[in-house]
Amino acid sequence: MEENMQYDDLGTLAQLNWFPGHMAKAKRIIVENLKLVDVVIELRDARIPNSSANPILKDLIGKKPHLIALNKIDLADNNINNKWEEYFTSMGKSVVKINSLDGKGIRQLVTVADELAKVKTAKFANKGVKPRNARVMIVGIPNVGKSSLINRLSGSASLKTADKPGVTRAKQWIKIKNNLDLLDTPGILWPKFEDPEVGLNLAFTGAISDEVYDIERAAEILLWRLKDDYAKNIKERYKIDEIPQTSEELFTLVGKKRGFLQKGGIVDTEKTAIAVLKDFRAGKLGKISLERP
Repeated sequence: MEENMQYDDLGTLAQLNWFPGHMAKAKRIIVENLKLVDVVIELRDARIPNSSANPILKDLIGKKPHLIALNKIDLADNNINNKWEEYFTSMGKSVVKINSLDGKGIRQLVTVADELAKVKTAKFANKGVKPRNARVMIVGIPNVGKSSLINRLSGSASLKTADKPGVTRAKQWIKIKNNLDLLDTPGILWPKFEDPEVGLNLAFTGAISDEVYDIERAAEILLWRLKDDYAKNIKERYKIDEIPQTSEELFTLVGKKRGFLQKGGIVDTEKTAIAVLKDFRAGKLGKISLERP
């Protein structure tokens, strides 16, 4: 009962309008430049492959060759990563698992993108025209790791990256090795989250700014959700012997274990929430997947 009440109570946290001016601009950039590229690489967060998929992109991309790159696999459950790969492959989609920070899977990503682009680049060779590099566009929601991927591909750290949504604003063409010309675009969210769970997952992973929702309630929900499949992770990280009976008790206990106490022994809920979300996003709670195929 309590768990259902929590999710109903926090549904409004997710059902907000997320379509500010720069998001609308990002959509226009994608539409304007799709005709210039041969392949679209859609970055998704491996922890939330469904929630990090922008439904707007499906209509925008159309029949353009499309590659799904599951990023941040180092933060997600390895077994679940494999299941997602099998799922997308069974749907006839091209998919690659990557970690843009350490370069894992990047070589495969380039190979698959190049293969998908040959449908277009081969036409130049058939006409006797000098072949050109494959043109690729990377798209995805904010904070999914686009700039880190481009830095890895280009061998440069010149692009601005941050653990905040929406850092990349304007389109950028980057000349990289491996016969690829790369077009970066800003991250875009869709106008409305129809499913509250999607909004929560995006909040947990940092795709939405922490300043626009109740982080204390979100952190409480996150802990309560994790206790079903990742209770061991919670116990080890926060030195807890047993998971309490309610989400409020669990959240409070975590705050106490971390030493976030105010006068009178009252738990500082804001500090606790910040710590929980930071632990999850940095992988300090272990490799965790919030969605399964």
